[in-house]
Amino acid sequence: MLQSLHIENVAVIERADITFGAGLTVLTGETGAGKSIVIDAINAVLGERITRDVVRHGAERAYISAVFGDIAPAVVSTLDEHGFTLEEDGTLLIQRSITADGKGSCRINGRPATVSVLREIGRMLVNIHGQHENQALLQAERHVEYLDRLGGLQTVREAYEKEYREYCRIQRAIKAATMDEAEKEYRQTTLTQQIAEIDAAALRVGEEAELTEKRELARHAEKIAQELQAVHAAMDGEDDTLGALAQLTDAVNALRVAGRVSSELDELAARLQSALYDVQACAEEAAEAKAALSFDEQELSQMEDRLALIGRLTKKYAADEAGVLTHRDELQAQLDAITSSDEYLADLQAQSAVARDATIAASERLTAARRQAAVRFEQNVCAQLTFLDMPHVRLEVSIQPTALTAIGGDKVEFLIASNPGEPAKSIARTASGGELSRIMLALKSVLAEVDDIETLVFDEVDSGISGRAATKVGVLLRQIACCRQVLCVTHLAQIAAHGHEHLLVSKSVADGRTFTKVTGLDETKRCEELARIIGGEVTDTTLEAAREMREKAEE
Repeated sequence: MLQSLHIENVAVIERADITFGAGLTVLTGETGAGKSIVIDAINAVLGERITRDVVRHGAERAYISAVFGDIAPAVVSTLDEHGFTLEEDGTLLIQRSITADGKGSCRINGRPATVSVLREIGRMLVNIHGQHENQALLQAERHVEYLDRLGGLQTVREAYEKEYREYCRIQRAIKAATMDEAEKEYRQTTLTQQIAEIDAAALRVGEEAELTEKRELARHAEKIAQELQAVHAAMDGEDDTLGALAQLTDAVNALRVAGRVSSELDELAARLQSALYDVQACAEEAAEAKAALSFDEQELSQMEDRLALIGRLTKKYAADEAGVLTHRDELQAQLDAITSSDEYLADLQAQSAVARDATIAASERLTAARRQAAVRFEQNVCAQLTFLDMPHVRLEVSIQPTALTAIGGDKVEFLIASNPGEPAKSIARTASGGELSRIMLALKSVLAEVDDIETLVFDEVDSGISGRAATKVGVLLRQIACCRQVLCVTHLAQIAAHGHEHLLVSKSVADGRTFTKVTGLDETKRCEELARIIGGEVTDTTLEAAREMREKAEE
């Protein structure tokens, strides 16, 4: 649930802090006051498209943050997949900013996030229905998504998609295997050359790292030899100076003598003797390392040539030696497939027949599930349309067979009959603007029962409706808000009266600049705002009508 929204320098809103509660919250105000800007800000903070044009004139950047509570388990799981966690109090803070020069940033609970991750999370938190979404009803290809969501067909659809992908994979393999002779000869030659090139290199995993280290050692051999000589001098002594080994040996002998009368000193002598052995071993290893520092120019040149060869192969085929060798095996598999193409093709065709039968069976199961869901869908939507003063409008779900596609073997389209006795026709050719708004609201109402999204936003859902129908829309929005948080931008008093909370978006001008603010209204102010919407100004008559609306809404 959206708990609060903070907006800075977004269009005409210099600064606004808005608190949202559960249930239905309505936003009203004069045309152009900035109501839709609030919705745009919610859209933006959820990762939807935003441009630098939203930055208030004269400001360096626009900034929006939103706090959500009561986060659904599915959202928590998705957050976890992307490495994000909720705050200690269980809330989720989302922040987004964009500068005047178009640079932006996103954060989830204080940690940087990409826009794509923000969008993925945002679409699980809030569903925004704007006026443009009515047009989705005019696009028949979108109808199948509505039906599958209502029917809870995700599992059966995923099962079909899995079979379909496998069938398509085999078909692509068959196409690749049925190349003409000229292409086959060219591919054989190319693959043979590439395999020979890799085999000739006789790569060994880890060789590049070893050679690189050895080359660096060779390049710095003289300096290292000087340091190892210093080690030798320190250990074994030089000229008339005793080395560390001789001094440690004297110390051990002295402690042995003293240890004849003191058990503690004898124990110390033993410990020092052990340390002496370690030091002697280190001295020997240093001497061996110095002896191994024997590089000539030819050896260094050979290392350079070998590293250059490995570099060419890894650049051409894969990131490292292991990848090149794996790629070599893949090339060999392709060559073997071409060499034995007849047998391989026959095997693929047998697999294709099995995969096709499995895909058709999965498609038939999906179709049957869609037909069952369509019956419930029609009943539920028609019941909502009747409630919305469209009792004679009948919605039918047409499911016609098609060639198999990524979404199944069905063409799904919503048809409506506006009057009794008339055949159902395409929504695009039949529905008016007001009917589209109510049909979409009916769909949203039905889908709200199966969606996990906690917050629904309706931007001017009242487009094209008025009177009794508007009152019914308000009642339905309030009913949806019994199990979801609902935010609604409206111009109609009949809808605004049904809000559990009422926010007023107002605009003022000061020092030649426009400012927008969002204010929560108490009951008295609510009635005054409803009166203004009803009659354009507050009078005793419009105020009385507003109070009556509120009383009926609360009933």
